[in-house]
Amino acid sequence: MQMSACFTGHRPKRFHFGYDESHEDCLKLKMKLREWIEFLVANNVTMFYSGLALGVDSWAASIVLDLKKIHPNICLHAAVPFKAQASSWSSEQQKNYQAILTQCDHVTTMSEKYSLASIFTRNRFMVDNSNYLLAVYDGDKKGGTAYTVKYSQSKKKESIIIHPDSLEVTTTLS
Repeated sequence: MQMSACFTGHRPKRFHFGYDESHEDCLKLKMKLREWIEFLVANNVTMFYSGLALGVDSWAASIVLDLKKIHPNICLHAAVPFKAQASSWSSEQQKNYQAILTQCDHVTTMSEKYSLASIFTRNRFMVDNSNYLLAVYDGDKKGGTAYTVKYSQSKKKESIIIHPDSLEVTTTLS
């Protein structure tokens, strides 16, 4: 049976460094994400699901693509909530999105058009197809990340949760 993991996390505007990916704290967060993705690979996870949203989703997807150079057996599955997900993003963000999307091993699109339901459908799809959830989550009870963490817990999935400010990690790993 193939082991799999999915990603969820807040958009950059929630972080004190915002969209500044060169900020020291953003670099530290990405390093922590990489450590845990490497941990999952070392524990036989070969399929990774990402919604490719701005921030954590895209960072994690890029890390998986980078690790594929060392571990060619791992796969990246994009779970896109709707076709035009990146249409309102900056040209640089759209370029990055397309670069990641074209390197994915699998792409599943939930809906032709945007709806809030398509976002939640994407999140449930990723959790339902994963053994693990890797989240960057600050504990807020509202929003898509909170929903995905709570849904994952209801499905009794193993989780790794990184707090975006302290980088403290809590897990339910057995």
